[in-house]
Amino acid sequence: AGVDLVMQDISRPIDEQRGAVVEVNAGPGLLMHLKPSEGKPRPIGQAIVDHLFKPEDTGRIPIVGITGTHGKTTIARLVARIIDLSGKHVGLACGDGLHLGHRLVEKGNRANWSAAHRILLNRAVEAAVFENGSVSILSEGLTYDRCHVGVVANIDPDDSLPEYYIDNAEQMATKVKRTQVDVVLPDGVAVLNAEDPLVADMAGLCDGDVIFFAVSSNAPVLLEHLKQGKRGVFVRNGEVIQASGTQEVRVSTVTEIPITGGGAVAFQIGNVLAAVAATWALGISSDLIRAGIELFGTEQAEEQGKKRKTFAA
Repeated sequence: AGVDLVMQDISRPIDEQRGAVVEVNAGPGLLMHLKPSEGKPRPIGQAIVDHLFKPEDTGRIPIVGITGTHGKTTIARLVARIIDLSGKHVGLACGDGLHLGHRLVEKGNRANWSAAHRILLNRAVEAAVFENGSVSILSEGLTYDRCHVGVVANIDPDDSLPEYYIDNAEQMATKVKRTQVDVVLPDGVAVLNAEDPLVADMAGLCDGDVIFFAVSSNAPVLLEHLKQGKRGVFVRNGEVIQASGTQEVRVSTVTEIPITGGGAVAFQIGNVLAAVAATWALGISSDLIRAGIELFGTEQAEEQGKKRKTFAA
């Protein structure tokens, strides 16, 4: 509503002067200022925005978009958990539901435009994580125009969608999955699998920086990237390492990360590395990242144990 007042001095309380509320308008507008019947138009809209936001503010919240053939849901849940640990109220739309913070709002596959749109409309959400499947990208498009972090986990050699005229993995990479890299902001980061040639080739499409991840520390693309002083995440001697050029930080060991099965489940190790890289790209500390990947999975197990005990009782 628009509240119209008549006052001698707007900087003083109304009860200290001869002031009054003359109208409460349910439909206030700017038209009279922009196109007055008499006098000079005034840019009142710009003045309001300048008053509400600092010049460096963009109005954006951190958005992480995740695509690939396999592991998207796990990566999305890991990233959301780590962001949650950093203190932000995070919205997550992925293959196992729509989540707001720790609350599962809708169960089932919510990796779609509608669920992501609901999260972006929620004014309490301070960061958002979205899983984007190929069918959703082709049939609905992305819910956001740009993102801070875009993750491409992998592309299966047999991946195709003939009903959308995507006949092979190369077309999947160049016509579908690259979309996630195309929308990364200039100050954002693309997180790419260094051991998947179709994914690694997307680095040149990114307007921002690139963080490569690889299960092997000897992946040629990763080594060349680090040689140039850039960032990568990998495993060496069972340790998860964040590296920026020659500077390295040990994050955890694969045996301490529950979803890797003590380091035996290789594809889950890759999912963890992608999540580590994505949250590193958001500026989250290695200590919080370690807590997130080492807690993930244990919480679900504890909850299931409580349910079993309740049922037995």
